[in-house]
Amino acid sequence: MNIHPAGTQLLRNLRLCSFLSCRCALIGFRNCATSIQKYRFAPLKRQNGFPYCLENHLDLTSIRFHSFENTQQQIPTAALENEPENGNIHSGEITGDSGPFIGHSSKRAIAQNLEPLAEESITEQKTLLSTKRDESLDQFFDRLRRCTSPSDVLDLYVESTVTWKQISSCLMTMWRTTKRMSEDQKRYERKLMFEHPVFEKICQQALKEAQSMSCNDLAYSLFALVKIGASQHSRLIHTLLRVTQERLNEFDERALSVLSSCLKNMEEGKSVNALRIGLRLLVELRIPKIKRVMALQTMMRCIGKDAPLPLKKKLEHKAFSLLNEFTLPNSQYMFITLAVMGLCSHPLLKACSDRVIENIHGIPFWRLVHILQSCKDLQYRNTDLLNAIGNHVASTLAIWQVKQVMLFLVLFADLSFCHTELMDAFAKIVLAEPESLTLKDVLSVLRVYSLLNHRLDEDWAGHFLQTLSDGFELYLSKCSSLELLRGVYSLCLMAHYPQAAIHQLFQDSRLSELLSSANVHRESNKRMLQCIYLCLELENPSFARPANASIASPLLPSVTVNAEVQKAVDTTLGDSSLYRQGLVLKNIHFIDFEIALDQERKNAVPIPQDDEIGSDTNTQRVAVLCTPVSAFCLGTMHPKERLALKIRHLKVLGYHVVLVPVHEFGKLSEDERVEFLKSAIFAE
Repeated sequence: MNIHPAGTQLLRNLRLCSFLSCRCALIGFRNCATSIQKYRFAPLKRQNGFPYCLENHLDLTSIRFHSFENTQQQIPTAALENEPENGNIHSGEITGDSGPFIGHSSKRAIAQNLEPLAEESITEQKTLLSTKRDESLDQFFDRLRRCTSPSDVLDLYVESTVTWKQISSCLMTMWRTTKRMSEDQKRYERKLMFEHPVFEKICQQALKEAQSMSCNDLAYSLFALVKIGASQHSRLIHTLLRVTQERLNEFDERALSVLSSCLKNMEEGKSVNALRIGLRLLVELRIPKIKRVMALQTMMRCIGKDAPLPLKKKLEHKAFSLLNEFTLPNSQYMFITLAVMGLCSHPLLKACSDRVIENIHGIPFWRLVHILQSCKDLQYRNTDLLNAIGNHVASTLAIWQVKQVMLFLVLFADLSFCHTELMDAFAKIVLAEPESLTLKDVLSVLRVYSLLNHRLDEDWAGHFLQTLSDGFELYLSKCSSLELLRGVYSLCLMAHYPQAAIHQLFQDSRLSELLSSANVHRESNKRMLQCIYLCLELENPSFARPANASIASPLLPSVTVNAEVQKAVDTTLGDSSLYRQGLVLKNIHFIDFEIALDQERKNAVPIPQDDEIGSDTNTQRVAVLCTPVSAFCLGTMHPKERLALKIRHLKVLGYHVVLVPVHEFGKLSEDERVEFLKSAIFAE
């Protein structure tokens, strides 16, 4: 049966509508009808199983049902040649010719209109998935921040889908949660962590995805694993080290800084040493390209204290070239950087100190503490800087807490710096609030004031010492043997003798513990005990000392007499037989030169060989002490600690003490040296 050409065309149009409807459904349009109508195609409907279209969007009314002959004249022959002979509508393809009403140009336009819709739909789906993923990540990191132990992190890991981007965050959180714990609690939490069944899984994932990690994630993962105590001989650590070596050139400043901090805590090994060498080479190569001060300081921190001196000098010269660009934070941070680097660059530190002094009132507490700590580590003593900090703290004392001021004083004492005004003001605070001091606070205050030999006004000096002594004795039951020894020693340096504390110190069990061969502080403990014994013998003979309180054996110091001072003494006295040199008094105190002086004639006389101290009231014994700069408070001639105690004991024994500061004596000419000794020895 022949099919009329108009019917064939209608079937083609219906096939096209059906295809477009299916096409829209496949590419994800939510409303197919709307999409088809937009392009003048109405969706097909079905009735009794047969599709039909009520609306006329294809201009079918333009088709006139003429005779076959007339229609054949209107339709090109080429169009009819592509029709199937049997009239089967499924045998042709939509890509072929479809008659005079829908040609190639119409199909191309439809395709061009549909492609943007497909791309828009895919983009919308991707955005939706990305939003959901971001929300999931936010929830994960929010829960991660609330973790309080490594086990909490591992439990969260089980419940979440963790990628390589989150592994480093998990490992770092496991370390941070234990960072502020006590040692006992750390051991317990780490034991639980290593025994947790998920710990091995997170390590396995880190091992598998090490190559995929970013440089920062790689550095942080290695740092965290080392900090939490993972075995440095494990396959995981060695894999991370190997990947780090391979990608070291890709590391930025931040990753290099983290890696440098990690390598400081790692054991010696081939991989670790190779990485350290590579790190230094990389820093050296990048020096000329550094343009920012912060980047330079990061590089300086990376090389560490063990770097060769030429490399340190290159970085120092680079810092000088950028000195005009230093901000106040840069100047503060340079102290810490040089301390980490182990380079005491006096010109750099002087420039940074001047900047800090100019802006001292705008620097917060911890920055000042870090500056002082760095000065201590570098043994850099700038009196102008220390005075500025001391004046700032003393003038704003009301805003500081007691422990903050105490920390400043401890750091000052470590630098041998005595700020008299601040120490006097703090002593009044102690007298006003003695109950606020803990054992650690009391020991710190005793150490600072005895080390610097700070003397308070006589009106309340005794009250201050008694307050500290009473506070110390409150904690006697909690004191360790070492704390007890140090507390008593500090009080004895200040000529104060707490009976209860001394009696407890001289117990056999305490002494055995302090002088045990297994005690790492044995030698220093022995010296402190002997000083305490001598103080009791010379300054407090009425004190009922225990039987075992005696100076057991001499502590002969390995000190040689200064040759320049000896030459000047020879010239001053004119006869080498008029003095003795290298005398050890009471097995503790070393005297460089001992001279016997006739008080009436004001000249030196031979020293009696049979009497160590001498009993002639007309003869004055003179002790000449050669003292290094470290024996005085910074920038002064005020003796501290052992030197102050030696002077006090020598005066009790009847000596006139002459101090020869070697650091100043060496600057004098020979005539000036002789004149100095004459005026000091033969003084009225």
